[in-house]
Amino acid sequence: MIEQQGLAAAKIKVLAVDDTATNRQILQVFLSKLGYETIAAADGAEAVRRFIDDKPDIVLMDVMMPVMDGYEATRQIKSLSGGRWVPVIFLSALDKDENLVAGLNAGGDDYLTKPINFVILDAKLRSFARTLEMQRNLDMARKQVAAIAENIIDAIVTIDEQGVINWCSPSALSMFGYGMDELVGQNVNILMPAPWRDEHDGYIARYVAGGTPKIIGIGQRQVSGRRKNGQLFPAELGVTEMMTEEGRRFIGILRDITERKTMEDRLLANAERLQRYHDDQERENQLAQDIMTRMARHTGLEDRRLHHWMAPAVNFSGDMVAGSVNRDGKLFILLADATGHGLSAAISVLPLLTSFYNMVEEGYALSEIVKLLNRNLLASLPTGRFVAATLMCFDHRQGVAEIWQGGMPETIWLARHGAVKGYLRSENLSLGIVEFDDAALVPRRLTVEEGDQLVFFTDGLVEAEDSGGAAFGMANLVSTLGAAPSDRRLEAVRTAVYAHSEYHALHDDCSLLLVDCRPPC
Repeated sequence: MIEQQGLAAAKIKVLAVDDTATNRQILQVFLSKLGYETIAAADGAEAVRRFIDDKPDIVLMDVMMPVMDGYEATRQIKSLSGGRWVPVIFLSALDKDENLVAGLNAGGDDYLTKPINFVILDAKLRSFARTLEMQRNLDMARKQVAAIAENIIDAIVTIDEQGVINWCSPSALSMFGYGMDELVGQNVNILMPAPWRDEHDGYIARYVAGGTPKIIGIGQRQVSGRRKNGQLFPAELGVTEMMTEEGRRFIGILRDITERKTMEDRLLANAERLQRYHDDQERENQLAQDIMTRMARHTGLEDRRLHHWMAPAVNFSGDMVAGSVNRDGKLFILLADATGHGLSAAISVLPLLTSFYNMVEEGYALSEIVKLLNRNLLASLPTGRFVAATLMCFDHRQGVAEIWQGGMPETIWLARHGAVKGYLRSENLSLGIVEFDDAALVPRRLTVEEGDQLVFFTDGLVEAEDSGGAAFGMANLVSTLGAAPSDRRLEAVRTAVYAHSEYHALHDDCSLLLVDCRPPC
């Protein structure tokens, strides 16, 4: 039992004071076996000195001693303890009531008469040791709370039921610009601007009387704080309530959100500027789109032998469809696909339109048109930009279609009833990359039958993806075309592509052009 107590009391230091050397020795041996660290003194004056030097936790004090008696030594020790509680147990042969009273009046905490009953002394020491341990834990907790309160950024203010400030954290003093003595004892409305300053006492009174809380216990809300210099600042306030020995207390936690509000105001201003910029940009885009639509519109596209569909990935399409009939009645078409999408891609194909329509009208052959379009793009496009294209010249009198392809997907040649008669794969580079030699300018020549249909498309059509990333694909395109009547094939493909992509936005510009091989209506 003594060993176990020794482990529990290992951090307790005891000062044993007695003018008899034998008594001091007995006490030291007994205390050491219990596990206490022991300090000895032969009189009251020495006890005071040892107390100052060694700072014991418990004092065993004899009463009758030379130089300074135990009563006076106890008074001085208690005076030197400050805020620390150091229990003093008197050990004396004086057992009258007045001796006990004198010891307690001197500041003693307990009294044992000699000869000492060591079982009782052990019990008292263990009781005081437990109390000291609890006090240490409490002191440590208080120090931790004080450290947190001193270092926390948020301000903490406690008030009573009358709205009087009991305590403020250092951050609260810094936030409001007051000293502790200027705030403690003052009404908390000193920290508020009007009109809340005048209304706060009434609010507390109504709440204490059972009214509905507006702030207490319902989370944070934004308020205005008032510094000592009169400056107002935005803050977030949360209030909780607790019961203490002194009565009802309210704890307010405030956070200065001046910097955050400034940032929010800047973000809001930036958002408004961005919205204005976006609106202006949208108007400019719409204007550009209208201009480009007018430029792309041509009576040749109204030819009933042409069926086309274009779906841009963004506002502007990098794909372009053009159609025109020359003075000899030959039908010319152009399907172009510029690198990228959006406005930059659309601008890349614009130069082709005017040149294409002018050259068709002036009677240029297909190979000459390809040659000049390529030269124009080589001169106007920056490095890395080019335009994939398919061009065709259809002579219904001869039943011949000339087709030139550069960098485009293969053309599908369909019979009247949808069977595939052939695939025409591109064998040339896109326009705008290199100068073509004469061999690269020679178009492929097909002899077609009335009712045949030629299908041209950009890679965005077959690469359209579903939510799992699967492409629409060439096989799906061919089967969709073959299953539909010739006059319904474009609509069938469009429906199938949108269904495959689950009606989400397409990732690339998508274009389809079907040309009926027959005389004009």
